[in-house]
Amino acid sequence: MFNHYFSRKPRCKPKEYKFYISIRGIRLIIKSSSGIFSARKPDKGTLFFIKKMIIKDGWKILDMGAGYGIIGLVAAKLAPNGYVILTDINKRAINKIKENIVINNISNAEARCGFLYETVRGMKFDTILSNPPISAGLKICSTIIIQAKDYLKNGGILQIVSKHNKGGRRLMELMKKTYGNMEILDKRSGYGVYASVYI
Repeated sequence: MFNHYFSRKPRCKPKEYKFYISIRGIRLIIKSSSGIFSARKPDKGTLFFIKKMIIKDGWKILDMGAGYGIIGLVAAKLAPNGYVILTDINKRAINKIKENIVINNISNAEARCGFLYETVRGMKFDTILSNPPISAGLKICSTIIIQAKDYLKNGGILQIVSKHNKGGRRLMELMKKTYGNMEILDKRSGYGVYASVYI
C-alpha cells in the first residue's frame, strides 16, 4: 500500500496540519502532515499511553516508530536531564519530529530515520516506548518486541500500547514469553499499556 504511513516515502501529497496538546502538565505545539499516522490529531491509544508511560529523569529513552514525535517529546519534557532518540522509517515523519523539537524548545532529543533499530545499533536504553504499527503487520510488531532486549539496559523497560482485542493480546503474550514478565500498566476503552522488564 503506497500511501501507508509505514514506508520511507509516502506517495500521498503532503497536507500540513498543526495542533496543540496539553498532557501531564506539558503543553506542546505539534506540526504534522498527511502520510503520517493519525496526522490530524493524536489517536486515543497514543494519548492513553502518554498518560500511563513510566518515565524517570536522567533516563536514556528510545521512541520507536515515533510518527510526528508526540510520545518522545513528552518523554523529553518529563526527563529534562535525560535524552530521547525518536526513530521512524517515514522520512516525512522525521522531518516533522525535527520541526517539533525546535518549535517546542527541546534540547535533549533527536530524530533518526531508519527501519526499526538500525539507527541505534550498539546503544542501550533505560526504556523503549512504542505505539507499534499494527496495520504494518504482526511480524513488524513482534520484531520490535523481540529485538528490544538487545537495546535495553539491565532493568530497562519495554513499554507499548495496543488495542487489546486487535493484536494487543498477542503482543502482551509475546512480551511475557520474551522477557519472562509482563505488567499491564492500565487497560481501558479497548486499549492496554503493557510493560516488560529486561533482566
